[in-house]
Amino acid sequence: MTLWDGVLPFYPQPRHAAGLSVPLLIVILVFLVLAASFLLILPGIRGHSRWFWLVRVLLSLFIGAEIVAAHFSAEWSVGSVSTKTSYKAFSVELVRAHVGLHVGLEGVNITLTGTPVQQLNETIDYNEQFIWRVGQNYAGAYAEALEKGLPYPVLYLAEKFTPSSPCGVYRQYRLAGHYASATLWVAFCFWLLSNMLLSMPVPHYGGLALLITGAFALFSVFAFASISSVPLCQLRLGSSELTTHYGAAFWITLATGVLCLLLGAAVLSLHYARPSALRLFLEGSVKDLESPTKESSPLILSNPLHKQFRASDLTISTNL
Repeated sequence: MTLWDGVLPFYPQPRHAAGLSVPLLIVILVFLVLAASFLLILPGIRGHSRWFWLVRVLLSLFIGAEIVAAHFSAEWSVGSVSTKTSYKAFSVELVRAHVGLHVGLEGVNITLTGTPVQQLNETIDYNEQFIWRVGQNYAGAYAEALEKGLPYPVLYLAEKFTPSSPCGVYRQYRLAGHYASATLWVAFCFWLLSNMLLSMPVPHYGGLALLITGAFALFSVFAFASISSVPLCQLRLGSSELTTHYGAAFWITLATGVLCLLLGAAVLSLHYARPSALRLFLEGSVKDLESPTKESSPLILSNPLHKQFRASDLTISTNL
């Protein structure tokens, strides 16, 4: 044990995990708790309606969780390369490492892992996050990274996204991230509204809310895809070139938007074509709820004192 418990005093910040930030982990845990709570009460639902509610609730939770989780994910645009590159700037020492670039709506995450990890009498395992959301200073974070003396591949990739970089991609990525984030929050609000409306006797409004949810989810995808029109500078590390492509968050958000559009269109179509079928579908299996009453024998109540108070036959005779 050292005075600093193995942590260098000039590197005080904790490292951030690429693609899995603390807010993202909290979102996942919250929705998992909601799903687990529903599964606990699921056995109390009788008949075939149990499976209906299982599909309906879990599908709705998936849509809501994806919309919120995509906001905090760093997997919108990703790229990685294994290469032999300089470890420090202005140094002839080379290391074999795996370099990863993860671009999200709020910033970039850069990873550097040595192969093997122990090289040059050091542990090469870096994971750095640079944020550009409102209230954060990306240029200031990059200046702090320079003062820390981070490895050359990390500084090289981070410099490409600075406002003063000749690449000129900082403004495009930052604006695209802001617009995509805003539209995702609007989609989340309409997702909440659709759940409330589908539980009320106005299912067609719930279908409209689902359509709007899907539309805003797709707007966020299109907003982030707008950066593809901006050519990214060539990213060369040693003899290899790092190229980026759309990540898991991008494609899952796209699929969620299409799913919401299909569900909303199905609800509206059933409302105008077969409203009774839509009512049956949204209320669950009505037959399962009514069958015990129909199969049971009718309840007959008899009053034993009824005969005592029954009107007696009267015979009236008249003698003239």
